[in-house]
Amino acid sequence: MAPTAYRLANGDTGPRQQSNLTCGSACLTVARMLVDPVFAQWIATGEGARPGSPKGDSPAARFAAYEQVVHRRTNRLALDRAGLNLPWPRFLGTPPWGAKRELELGAAKSGTDYDIVVLRPLPQETLAKVFDRLNAVVTDGMPALLYVGSATMPRHVLLILPGNGDDRLDIYDPADGSVRARSVRSFATHELGLSGWDVPWFVVAPTGPRAVRHGVLSRGYARLAEVDASPA
Repeated sequence: MAPTAYRLANGDTGPRQQSNLTCGSACLTVARMLVDPVFAQWIATGEGARPGSPKGDSPAARFAAYEQVVHRRTNRLALDRAGLNLPWPRFLGTPPWGAKRELELGAAKSGTDYDIVVLRPLPQETLAKVFDRLNAVVTDGMPALLYVGSATMPRHVLLILPGNGDDRLDIYDPADGSVRARSVRSFATHELGLSGWDVPWFVVAPTGPRAVRHGVLSRGYARLAEVDASPA
């Protein structure tokens, strides 16, 4: 019998990050659970372990062990078919480029490309447009990572899940495992209120499957705003 697909939506509770350095790794592990039912089953039950899977005698232990696998992978120097991954100190958390690489190499639907978008300097009107684009491109199997923090620095990573396609996105917070809906207003006005952080800094966002031009909002946003003429 095939394993049941893992899903998270507003009001659900998912796994919690297992260290104070692994909010990004937790989000990426949950992203993989959402796209890979066999992997999600292994986290939940210990069944279906693939070669090289870390050990763990409970869901929390397996989740914690895989967080560390992801953290090493996103922060190490690597050069392969996915390109160059620049190293980053693990005590500083997960770098956006490492998160992008992890999503493109299996934590999202196969073939999905991601871009890193700098949000901190953008005005409210532009942030509202970014939110609208995220609502259009974030779908099942193609989540986004949102880096949030204070006015002066990024401090936490969240996983953006599909919302209502209009004025709401569902956001998984690895600090407590909660999934909460957030509106375009809270995003644009720096009032997210997630784990005590309000200010969006970066988003690692899928570029498709089909984008509609809203104009180039920033250099990093260009590919997300491109027209993709390929069929849905």
